[in-house]
Amino acid sequence: MKKSVLAAVAVVATLLAIPVAGADDGVEYYLSVGDSLAQGYQPIGGSPVGDGYNQGYPDQLLKLVRGPSEHLRLVKLGCGGETTTTMLLGGSPFCGYAGSQLAAATAFLRAHRGEVALVTIDIGGNDVLNPQGGGVAAIQANLPVILAELREAAGPGVPIVGMTYYSPTLPSLWFETHDLQAVDARVARLVAFNDLLEAIYAAVSDPVADVEGAFASTDTRLVDGVPLDIVRVCAWTWLCTSPPLGPSVDPNSAGYAAIAQAFEAVLP
Repeated sequence: MKKSVLAAVAVVATLLAIPVAGADDGVEYYLSVGDSLAQGYQPIGGSPVGDGYNQGYPDQLLKLVRGPSEHLRLVKLGCGGETTTTMLLGGSPFCGYAGSQLAAATAFLRAHRGEVALVTIDIGGNDVLNPQGGGVAAIQANLPVILAELREAAGPGVPIVGMTYYSPTLPSLWFETHDLQAVDARVARLVAFNDLLEAIYAAVSDPVADVEGAFASTDTRLVDGVPLDIVRVCAWTWLCTSPPLGPSVDPNSAGYAAIAQAFEAVLP
């Protein structure tokens, strides 16, 4: 989930360039925050705000929820490598914010109070994938604070929707071992991780997109000799792609479409 500092700075520049909408011009905003998935990153070149990234789940969700006559604008603040700790406190080497992504997000929400239709968030994956990410303890400490600050800034009534994750470690495990019991054990760890996320979101009544289910993450039935969950991850991410584009944990356009549909399914 890596991106250059220059790309992250471009995100900030885009945020600063967004005009303040008047209360009577009919413009509403959809704010996407979190890690590289919230930015729609793919290893295909371009920048996080350029054409190479316009098939992320926020971009595709925007098309699913925006009516023909609605003026709904997407603002993406997510950045690669973000953990709950760096989102809360700043300090990520891949994010170009002077402070933290959370500070940028809450500032935007306050500046556009009453004009925000939707907030989506995916965060926590890097906490457990990155050895320096802080793990489950960091998520338990930080995610409730992040959600509380987003809610305070957004106000009541604005949907704040989280998501569960697929497992980016399943393909390498399977193709190295062909051990279905090892896959089942790894799936159990994923389910426990997602259960933790769901419990934190549920505690503040925020809905959660079932990305775990969309990717068939618990279905290990063999399809041509390969567990279905691994077939799905290989088809919908860059994990099974050869260099120079892969392997990369981020979804491809089809994977982002599945995530967008999972978000749409739980929107009020």
